[in-house]
Order: sequence, then C-alpha cells, then structure tokens
Amino acid sequence: MKNSFQDETLLMSPLMSRRRFVTGIAVGSALLGFGLRSGLSIASPSNRLGPTMLRGSEFDLNIGYQPVNFTGKSRMATAINGSVPAPVLRWREGDRVTLRVKNNLAEDSSIHWHGIILPTDMDGVPGLSFNGIKPGETFEYQFDINQSGTYWYHSHSGFQEPTGMYGAIIIDPKDPDPVSYDRDYVVMLSDWSDEDPQAIYAKLKKLSHYYNFRERTVGDLWRDIKDKGVAQTWNERSMWNQMRMSETDISDVTGYTYTYLMNGVTPDDGWIGLFKRGEKVRLRFINGSSMTIFDVRIPGLKMTVVAADGQNIEPVTIDEFRIGVAETYDVIVEPSDDSAYTVFAQSIDRTGYTRGTLTPDIGLTSTVPAMDDAPTLGHRDMGMGMDHSMHGMTGMAGAAAMDHSAHDMSEMPDMDHGQHQMSGMKTMEHKNHGKQGEALGKAGFGSTREITHVASERGPHVDMRAESPQSGLNDPGIGLRNHNQAYGRRVLTYADIKNLYPTHDPREPTREIELHLTGNMSRYMWSMNGIKFADADPLQLKYGERVRITLVNDTMMSHPMHLHGMWSELETGDPKYIPRKHTVIVQPGSKISYLVTADAIGRWAYHCHLVYHMPGMFREVRVS
Repeated sequence: MKNSFQDETLLMSPLMSRRRFVTGIAVGSALLGFGLRSGLSIASPSNRLGPTMLRGSEFDLNIGYQPVNFTGKSRMATAINGSVPAPVLRWREGDRVTLRVKNNLAEDSSIHWHGIILPTDMDGVPGLSFNGIKPGETFEYQFDINQSGTYWYHSHSGFQEPTGMYGAIIIDPKDPDPVSYDRDYVVMLSDWSDEDPQAIYAKLKKLSHYYNFRERTVGDLWRDIKDKGVAQTWNERSMWNQMRMSETDISDVTGYTYTYLMNGVTPDDGWIGLFKRGEKVRLRFINGSSMTIFDVRIPGLKMTVVAADGQNIEPVTIDEFRIGVAETYDVIVEPSDDSAYTVFAQSIDRTGYTRGTLTPDIGLTSTVPAMDDAPTLGHRDMGMGMDHSMHGMTGMAGAAAMDHSAHDMSEMPDMDHGQHQMSGMKTMEHKNHGKQGEALGKAGFGSTREITHVASERGPHVDMRAESPQSGLNDPGIGLRNHNQAYGRRVLTYADIKNLYPTHDPREPTREIELHLTGNMSRYMWSMNGIKFADADPLQLKYGERVRITLVNDTMMSHPMHLHGMWSELETGDPKYIPRKHTVIVQPGSKISYLVTADAIGRWAYHCHLVYHMPGMFREVRVS
C-alpha cells in the first residue's frame, strides 16, 4: 500500500542539508565503513524476513545515514548499522552489557533503552542523563541487566527516531521461562514518511488538521439529519464548530503521508514469519512508530497475551488488542493447520495498515482483511461522563463547558510573567501532598479524589477540560468499543492485565500527584497542567517513597505516557497482582492511575511518546 498522498514541497531543514551533504563522496565513504551496499538497508522491502539479530554482551553500534526506498522514491534514513529497523539486540538477564555507539551523523545523537531499568547516566536522554553523542564520537553504554522480556531502543535526539532510528531488544530470562513456545519473532510496527519530520511538524503548527482528509461533508450532514433530526444535528455541529475541533481528528499524522511498516517491510510486500504445523509461536509486538497507534488482530487465530511491556502477566486470550506508541505485547499463537495467516495492524484512524504473513510455506499467501470503519469522537471522549448527552446541549452552551480559547491571558497573573508561570503547577503540587491525615485511595484501586483543574489550565493554550473523566481501564478505546457485539472479537483492555507474580511493593501510597494532559489542538500546543516543558519546574520525588500518579486527559487525542527509570504500576483493581508497565495510554477525556516506587536516584524524563507532542508534553522527574 503506497502513500496515497505525497507533498513534494518539502520545507528546508537540517535534514535537507544533510541530504545534500551525503549525495557525494561522503555517503560512499560512510557506507564502505559499514560494509554495506549503497541504497539498500538490511531490512529493505526486498528482505521480507526483517532485520538481523545480534546476540551477546558486547555490541558495536554505528549511527549513520542510509538510503532507503519504501515508496518508490529514494530517501535518506537515520539508521543503526545500516538497518531500518535497527538490528534486534538479544541479551540475557544477569549479564552486564557493553554497547559502544559511534555517531557518524553531522549532528548530535543518542540512544535511549526504552523500558530498561538502569542508572540515570546510561538512560540516553541528552540534557538530563548525559550530554549526547557528538558527531564523530563514540559513547560507551554499560549496565547490568536485571529484567527479562521484550523492549526496544531508539534515538532521543530531535526527530531522528521517525527517520528510522529504532530497534528491538529481547532479554532472555536467567530462570526457566514461564511461557512455553517453539519459536519467537519480533513484530516491530512503525510509520515512515518521505517528508522531512521538520516539515511535518511545521505543517501541524500552521494547520493542525493538515493530514486529516476525513472532515465532515454535506453528505454526512444530510445523513445525520435523517438519523437524528435537524435540532440534534444542529446542536452537535454547532458544538464542534465552537470548540474549533473535529470529531474526525483521531490522529495528527495519517496514512496520507505515512507508509506503515512491519519489521521494516511495506504492506505491499508483507513481512514473513515461518512456522511448522503444531508449533507454538511467540510474537513480540513492539510499537516503534513516531505517531501511530495500531489495532492488531490475526484473523483465524486466537492470541494469548502473556506479557505487557516486557513483564509476564496472567495469560489472557483475545482476538484483538490496541498497542500505543512505545508499548509492547507478547502473544502466543498456535496455528493448527497448514494455512497462512495475516498479521494485520490497522492505524487507529483507519487511514492505513501494515501486515505480515505467518506461514508454513513461503509460497503460501493469506487474505488481507478490510480495515474497519473510521471512528468518530463522541461525548465520552470529551470527558463529559456517561450521564451527559449532546442532545440537550445548545451550540454555545455546550462549547462553553470546554472551550476557553477566548479567555484573555492578561487576566491571569500566574501566566503573565515568566517568574510566575509555575504558580498553577505549584498549586497542584501543594494539593497533591494532601492535607494532614487525609486518606488516599487503597493501592491497586486507583484514585478516589475529585478531579481538580488548576489556574494554569485556563487560557488560549488549552481548548478543553475534562470535567467528568471516566476511567480508561475497562474501555478498549475509540473504534473498538463495539467489536465484541458487532464482530465477535474480544478486545484486550487494561483491566484484563494482571501481573503473573505478586505485587513487588505492596505499600500504600503516601501522596497523590494529579497531572493533566493539556493542549490546544487548533494551535497545535501541547503541555501538562497547561504548562509546556520549557516553562515547567521538575517533578520532585523523594527516594524510596511510594506515590500515586493520576493522569487526566483534557484533550480529545490518546496520549501514550512514558516514565523513564521506574515502573508505572497500573491500578487495575487487584492489589495483589498489580501489573508493571513503562508506557500507559491515556484515552481522550479519561483518567488513569498508577503507583510509582521512587527507587532510582537521578533525573528522568516523563513524556508523551507521540514525537510531535513531546516538545511540550514533557516533564523532568527528579528523585533525590
């Protein structure tokens, strides 16, 4: 499936300058240094089996420019060892690994080991854990492996990750694996655009719905009038117009520029995973995309989920699951005959898909299913609660509950001057310490506090506030909510996830931190508590303390939130088997809580993993 839309008017950027740089002798020298053929990445569409695997405890990784062709047009990627995706790294729990990373780029670079618990100076976040890797220099990462499972690694510098700098990590357990299987495969999902990421970001800043070609039409209007009547249709349309939002804005960047990849292979060609009849196959799904949430299924096969974000869970059998950017899920499938099966991953907005084939014979093919209907946002996704209805809302009155973009910031002293910008956050911080003796919700069950919006959320930089956010635990998410009834497909929810082993830290939280994910979609401004990263104070944790973090999504987009260095222990209602994750999707207009044991001293990143949201929706967490 090639891109159905390409904008040839790419904006000039540092990457464009690098493209000119590598068109001459420099690119030939770099490729000779890698020992690779020019113009072909290891995981190019001509290699349908995916990237190579490197095993051991010592690794040499070279970051450099690599020509690739995913769309019929040659483009320059940022690759590791000449491969997009990067080679799979296979480690063993209990080992000490050494990774010598050389930067052959014309700019600083870095590698972050996503989900790996390690010392702060090895985490790979420039400006927090180290200074980055300068052009021509080599940085040596070295750390002990104290966990097992499926993880991944990627650049944490600029927009290098979207141009190909990501790869999988598999850590084999030192003790017998509780999961039995005959063979395993990494299934790395990602998105690729021929456009420069800087150009994409610039377009979003100028016109946030630039890539949304599914705006409502006159035909939709007449259908709504027929189904709902004139009054309700008018009220609903007025509300959306007043909020300057669209019920079809599911993803910022869509299949109109993205080609979706599976293990670096386009859906036209399709990744191939071989099996023998009767085998148990472990599929290690990783969402290494920059902006795309995927819904995954394998028609004709049940999937038994055995691990989430590298951690073993009680097996749960499902037909479909949603995987946010940076999440990982391991599933076991048992093909029962000599047939081929399609591994199908469609984007959350249904503008494209990627796919692979599980087959006993490389010559066998399988039917590629049609994508599901494109979803639209509703009142639940506005954080209005389930007792509200659009039907009773007049256009302006309904919009007034959420739209604050017309407020004058000059009326807000805490947002007027740089030295006062944090007063909203500090109000929240003070509140989160709680009153003396105040009871917190029990560990494992989530927050019981009333949601509070602070002053820093008010103003033209925030266009919505969720007044009655619902829990996201039992909700499979927009576009999946009726799949069991409509298609007989059971969809995984966070409520289904229970840790395989007893909760590591059974202590109750001593305080609760409530953070709001905020933004103005039409202006493409993202923040936390209405404050962008550049203006925010660090979030302070005391070493050894047990805290609850409650995230409230005051936007109508899903945000996969990633805390570095510590586990996010998702409160699903069973305090004895709380699952540990490193990335948690916070659905539109919803809330979710998890526990954190501050057991890692240092400076850590905490951010939305959608790459174009990250510059604003980011916090530093300091444990001291």
